[in-house]
Amino acid sequence: MPTILLVRMSSLGDIVHTFPALTDIRRARPESTIHWAVEEAYVSLAGLHPAVDRIIPIALRPWRRRLFSGATWRALGESRRQLSETDYDLILDTQGLIKSLAVAQVARRATRRRGHPCVLHGFGRGTISERLAAHGYDLRHEFQPQDHKIYRYRTVAAQALGYPVPAAIDYGLAPPPRPAFAPAGDYAVLLHATARAAKLWPEAAWIQVAQALAAKGLACVLPWGDAVEQARARRIAAATPPAIIAPSMSIPEAAGLLARARVVVGVDTGLMHLAAAYATPTVGVFCDSEPLDAQPIGPGPTAYRGGIGAAPAASAVLAAVGEVDVALA
Repeated sequence: MPTILLVRMSSLGDIVHTFPALTDIRRARPESTIHWAVEEAYVSLAGLHPAVDRIIPIALRPWRRRLFSGATWRALGESRRQLSETDYDLILDTQGLIKSLAVAQVARRATRRRGHPCVLHGFGRGTISERLAAHGYDLRHEFQPQDHKIYRYRTVAAQALGYPVPAAIDYGLAPPPRPAFAPAGDYAVLLHATARAAKLWPEAAWIQVAQALAAKGLACVLPWGDAVEQARARRIAAATPPAIIAPSMSIPEAAGLLARARVVVGVDTGLMHLAAAYATPTVGVFCDSEPLDAQPIGPGPTAYRGGIGAAPAASAVLAAVGEVDVALA
């Protein structure tokens, strides 16, 4: 009965891409115990997957922002305590950073001090994000640059636990309830916000897409995360009545909104991938990131347009909407 620690602390999209690996593990090794070390901001996201037996919050963001705060050091100490109290058979670090390796090694050292064998798996130098971290793993796994992140995470888990990667992708998620503010009829969610400015798509293109979807009878819902994004949502909504500006949402509330949408159109952001995980027809808009290893993939229809330095036209994105929902073509 293996006890497994998964180290994948961020970001939102990569955590979503990890869900199929958890589904695979639970089905192939139903007797296993699975713990997940994740940044505090994503605890509720990791908790959406029913295979996770325990979530260990890692207080890295407060450490970066408030290094000399007593509360920060107490939170780090609590993270270290939780990482150290379980004997793990396997540790899977799918983040590939010095910080994720450090977290994994805290758990491995504590396990081995008690005389329990523990094997730490990670990426090799040709795959890993920070090559120096590759030296810290017991077993390393290499992939091609075009291999999708979902494939990488599933394969590392399968090779570590000795089972074949299933052909079908199953995120293993049940949709949360529909948020109270969500329209009662068909609606589209337009994910216009992203943490990196280079990934943004022009507002004029969003307005063109929103107007076309509104003409098809869909209400357009515009989420946001900060004041700048809220202002952008208001400008798009003003040009596309009766668009709805979403209130501030928790991750489970956002999941409920995305899971019940008729279609989701989004830039390369974690919520776009979460929509695909719930089998919602999803279109990814790529402006400054590589879609080969991060395109939306899910049990429902998905499509994408654009790429690095090649922001798509609104007409191309609307054509992709027609691919995932022929009634909207």
